[in-house]
Amino acid sequence: MLIATMSTSMDEAATAAEVDHALARASAQGDTGAFEALYRRHAGRVHGVILRLVGHQHSRAEDLTQEAFVRAWQALPGFRFESAVGTWLHRLAANTALMELRSRRSGPAMDGREDALEEIGSGDTAGQRTALSMDLQQAVDSLPPRARAVLVLYDIEGWTHEEIANGLDMAVGSSKAQLHRARRLLRTRLGDST
Repeated sequence: MLIATMSTSMDEAATAAEVDHALARASAQGDTGAFEALYRRHAGRVHGVILRLVGHQHSRAEDLTQEAFVRAWQALPGFRFESAVGTWLHRLAANTALMELRSRRSGPAMDGREDALEEIGSGDTAGQRTALSMDLQQAVDSLPPRARAVLVLYDIEGWTHEEIANGLDMAVGSSKAQLHRARRLLRTRLGDST
């Protein structure tokens, strides 16, 4: 029974990849209906990664999801089918969000916002520790943008430090340091003193 189930799952995965490749080929030739189908098949996952990268700012994630699919439509004629279409779309979505994070980082608003986020979980005006009751997602969302991006890409999306460094335009050592910082901040914000 287990082997039959695994075989069925493998067949479904192969079929899904074949469908994606057929839709991508048709889309690359200008078939908007095929691209619509590709969008419906992958919009949830693409939106999910972007939403995590932008700290669950829903309207921002919606805009970036649309931008990622516009970029996908433009880039499909050059897609070489060396990877799964879903993997390619997922990577393109992450890169779209990362480019937006980089552009915000270069502006003055990002510096002030990151400083404000650092104060979450620190002593309040009375000198006592602020009592935080937030779940893991809220804690991740409250991380400084670069630390959050590295954490999401490394721990959730499975990117390597080299890929993150390239995507965020930073040194590999900086990626590792940001991951360490993000994990430390999460432990602090979730009340783990170890």
